[in-house]
Amino acid sequence: MTTSSPTRPRCLLPLFLGLFQGSLLLFFAFFITYDEPSAKAEDANLVANQLYGIYPLFQDIQVMVVVGLGLLLAFLPRYGFSALTHNFLLLNFSTQWALVLQGLIHHFHHGQVRLDLHNLLTAEFAAVTVLISVGTVLGRTSLCQLLVVAACEVPVYLASEWAIVTHLGVLDVGGTITIHVFSCYFGLGMSKALFGAVQRPVHPKETPTPSSDLLSLVGMLILWVFWPSFVAVLCQPGDAQHRAILNTLLAMSASAVTTVVASSLLERDGKLSLSHLQNGSLAGGVAIGAVADMAMPPVAALALGNLSAVACVLGFRFLTPLLARKLRLQDQCGIHNLHGLPGILGAAASAVAILVTSEDTSRSHISQVSPMGGNASEVVGGQWGERGAGGQALYQAAGLAVAVGGSLLAGLLAGAALRLPCLARPPEQLCFEDSLYFKIQDQAGSSAAEEGALALKERV
Repeated sequence: MTTSSPTRPRCLLPLFLGLFQGSLLLFFAFFITYDEPSAKAEDANLVANQLYGIYPLFQDIQVMVVVGLGLLLAFLPRYGFSALTHNFLLLNFSTQWALVLQGLIHHFHHGQVRLDLHNLLTAEFAAVTVLISVGTVLGRTSLCQLLVVAACEVPVYLASEWAIVTHLGVLDVGGTITIHVFSCYFGLGMSKALFGAVQRPVHPKETPTPSSDLLSLVGMLILWVFWPSFVAVLCQPGDAQHRAILNTLLAMSASAVTTVVASSLLERDGKLSLSHLQNGSLAGGVAIGAVADMAMPPVAALALGNLSAVACVLGFRFLTPLLARKLRLQDQCGIHNLHGLPGILGAAASAVAILVTSEDTSRSHISQVSPMGGNASEVVGGQWGERGAGGQALYQAAGLAVAVGGSLLAGLLAGAALRLPCLARPPEQLCFEDSLYFKIQDQAGSSAAEEGALALKERV
């Protein structure tokens, strides 16, 4: 064994991130600038109104993603530090990477890029897809592997979002199809390719403890409170945004209550499953995104929240074990139940809502900002007369097919890339272990894990 062996994996992560950050500095220096301030009072007032209208919602989304989602993933008792910090690092890495890709596209078409809050917001939406997808392999992958996932998924998401929203004109203001469905099936494809056809037994460190489940439950509550901002931030200010907030609150309230009912009925002793509560309570927010700003009665939002919660709980109870047994498919966080099934339900609901809602009303309330610089309302507004309601409903189904098919294929390719030995995937005995990545004092059994981690680094 040479002396360089333990050094190579230890230097791989800082070397990769250091080169990335250095390249980003050069890119921003040459291609990115801010809008020049306007001397006109009306222009200054317009900018101020946009800032005060968007930034509070943007801050809500920051709390959701950094705190809420991080805590939701902290259900593994010996992987809490890793879940929170990896989530935070992936968010920042993926957001910057998305800004680079958006800037390259914009520079190719329009010259120098002028950065604003909309650019940052859409870049963060791209990062959210990564944070959802890695839930399928949580605890079983190295940080280097997760960064490769981000590097692969962000450009695919941007292309998928352009194809679905800008090119096809699919109505999806809350990201039900473009974010939730896409990230779910990308993650499932990645997991399938990475772990192959081997059915892995339950790891002894996978079982949550009361304290880790409590952290995850707090994360769910934070996500639940701020979710309406996530759905409404890209809506046209005014009636559409107001309607989106109301519909989201109604759907999530219904899903929270229905989750308790369904979980209690499915358990033999009538007690509640914490995994059902942590996920089913959010299912209404996933499903409502595609129809949140459409003119529909409040009872429709309640019904969609009820159905999405039932689908999520049934998925945890029956579908996840079936997929693991029949397809050898690993889904560590159950993202198929929270993001996939409610996402498909929301896409179907959008087609139904378009068929039963008048054309003029539907067209007046849609606004989806695209990372490519387009706007769904502009695209749909030019083609809606030719399509009619039935045609637009078919386009909604086409958008769902593109999201599922494209993300699955891309996820399979990304998962195959993660099998490269240089990415230092942890062996089974060291999975779900914080001490593989952090110096932790006074932790029972940590010394053995640290010795195993050192042995892993030396082998790689």
